[in-house]
Formats: sequence, structure tokens, C-alpha cells
Amino acid sequence: MCSVNVKDMFQFKQFTIEQELCAMKVGTDGVLLGAWAKGGPRILDIGTGTGIIALMMAQRYPEAQVTAIDIDEGAVRQAEQNVSQSPFLGRISVLQQAVQEHLGEYESIVSNPPFFIDSLQAPDEQRNMARHTATLSYAELMKAAYRLLADNGEFSVVIPFDYRRRMEDEAVFVGFFPSRVCGVKTTERKPAKRYLLAFRKHPCPCQKEQLTIGSEDYQALTSAFYL
Repeated sequence: MCSVNVKDMFQFKQFTIEQELCAMKVGTDGVLLGAWAKGGPRILDIGTGTGIIALMMAQRYPEAQVTAIDIDEGAVRQAEQNVSQSPFLGRISVLQQAVQEHLGEYESIVSNPPFFIDSLQAPDEQRNMARHTATLSYAELMKAAYRLLADNGEFSVVIPFDYRRRMEDEAVFVGFFPSRVCGVKTTERKPAKRYLLAFRKHPCPCQKEQLTIGSEDYQALTSAFYL
């Protein structure tokens, strides 16, 4: 993956992620989305957590202005810290705000959303907020993304394989059309364990692909970030 200096720090090629204040730590899902999603002049990262996806998008799109939002105070403080120590400080804004209340228009929206729907919640309130859809349902996420997305923009998410249908159903309900689908496997012989999904506001051909963790294609996708 990438070199780890200490337990709560990940060193990437152009920035460092500290994560001691954040419930959800750096993981493959966020890195995949940050490397795969399409950008634009204005990018919104919903549920930014440590800020890793916002930082990756800022690195990939040097002309972009990135807005990163989260409802958790600890996550916002962590993202602000990581952004302030990066080369992209002038192009990333971090806000403590629910996406339902956010205003603006973006050519690219990205989100690594909460995904546990029916499971029991843990005693840790901060971790629940990051992992469970009680604070942001798929329906609310899709409505907000559709409202905030520019007419020619693309909305990208990463989701566990068993939640794909729910996410796609909510997307269709608000008027989105699938534009890209990438199934991500842990090994070549096994089914996809997560999906990268992208949606647009108008009918379009849907590009379908597969990616295996550790493969040459995976390394090519993430090579600009991992040491």
C-alpha cells in the first residue's frame, strides 16, 4: 500500500494523512475512489473524513477548487490539519456541514458514504456516524448529489458489493443514469467485493470494467499516490 511512519499517519507521495481524530481510517475504498473518480473545475467531497479523497482529487486536477464537507467535528479538524500540511492548501476548503444543507454547483461530486443500513450500531457514536446511514441515507445522498451536480457533471461513489443494488435504485429514482461501473476484486478468481459507481444526469453509454487489487492495472491507477 503506502509507507506508514506511525500508527496514525500514512505517507503518500505528495501529502501526509494523519487520522487520530477520525473514526474512519485510511483504507482501500477511499484510495480507489480518489484515483478513479472524474474531476472538474469544482469538486465536492461528501463525508470527507481525513480528507484523503479531497487531497487526491486536488493532486490529480491541479486547476480544480475542492470543497470537502463532513458533519463530524473531529473529522473536520483532521481534514483541516491534513490539508494545511499539503501543497494544495489554497485549493481545498473544509466545512463542517451536512450535505442536505450545502449550496453550490459542482462538475464532480465524490463520496465514500456510510454503508451499514440494517446492522447493529456500536457504542462509539463517532464511528457510528461514519459507518451507518442513520445520518445520511442513500436516498438523501442521491437527492443532494443530483441537486448539487452541474448538468454535465459526474457523481462517483464507492460501495460494498452487497449494497450496490440499493445505491443504484436510489440513483435511478432521483433521475441519475449510470455512466461507469467498476467491480473491484481482492483476487482474480473471486467475485467483486466492492464497486466504484458513477452517475450522470443524462442518458449515456455505461462503461463497465473490473479491477483486481494488486494487479498491474491497480498499480497504474494508484501509482501517483503510493510510495
